[in-house]
Amino acid sequence: MRQIMQQVQNLIMKISKEDIMIKVISYCLLSLMVFIPQGWAEDMVPTASKIIEEVDNVINAPKDQDLMIKLILIDKNGKENVREMNMLQKGSDKRMVKFLSPASYKGIAFLSLPDDVSYLYLPAFKKVRRIASHVKNTKFAGTDFTYEDMESKRFSEKYMPELLRMEKKEIEVEMQDGDNESNKKREIEFYIIKLIPQEGVRSDYSKLIMWVRADNFYPTRIEHYDKGEKLFKIVNRDKIEKCGEYWISRESEMEDLKAKHKTVMIIEDMKFDSNLPDSKFTERYLSR
Repeated sequence: MRQIMQQVQNLIMKISKEDIMIKVISYCLLSLMVFIPQGWAEDMVPTASKIIEEVDNVINAPKDQDLMIKLILIDKNGKENVREMNMLQKGSDKRMVKFLSPASYKGIAFLSLPDDVSYLYLPAFKKVRRIASHVKNTKFAGTDFTYEDMESKRFSEKYMPELLRMEKKEIEVEMQDGDNESNKKREIEFYIIKLIPQEGVRSDYSKLIMWVRADNFYPTRIEHYDKGEKLFKIVNRDKIEKCGEYWISRESEMEDLKAKHKTVMIIEDMKFDSNLPDSKFTERYLSR
């Protein structure tokens, strides 16, 4: 009888130990389920600084760009005015823009160089003048883009970024070159980034809010806020597609909410990496 009792006691102790081990293992597995995936998720989400660096790399990826652009200016009554211009860019800090038509605007040109240096040429005065920093909020040739907007720049060098949130949104995705399929809608994840001008950077904007596609780091929307923190301009970039090695937006729109005016920019022809000479980014070339 004593032997039987001892066997029962040993069996109970064994079961208790197994039960304790099961509970310990379950707790450990639960901890892993809670904490490890969260850590992995955090590692997979890049920092705001990394996102903006990638944005800069994507939009400035070509060694140089030669774009033929049609501008459509739309007033609050829906009336349209059409202009044509040529935009040249080299790297991320040199840009030249010159109007080709209509005749009343032909020859008006803008040059953006490193270190916040920019110039304007007006054929009527036959003179190149440097644009002072305090007037860079002036609109360029009646468009909704100011001289500040037209500058060639890297966001990471002028703004302090903060990742506000991530959102999923269904958008039309353009097919890549050589793809015969029509556009299709797909759910894309976006990084929503707040950009505040760095100390010492003079800007007409108190902040920017940028929507960045997580799949290719292309910015599709930028909200511009005035000094009073009020939204007053929005850039939307559409028809985003990959041309060769580079991502490009074939159509973008700048809307001035205060003036109730829009400027649509349509890229009709483009050339990349054509070895543009530095001579095309000079005051002399600006006035040619």
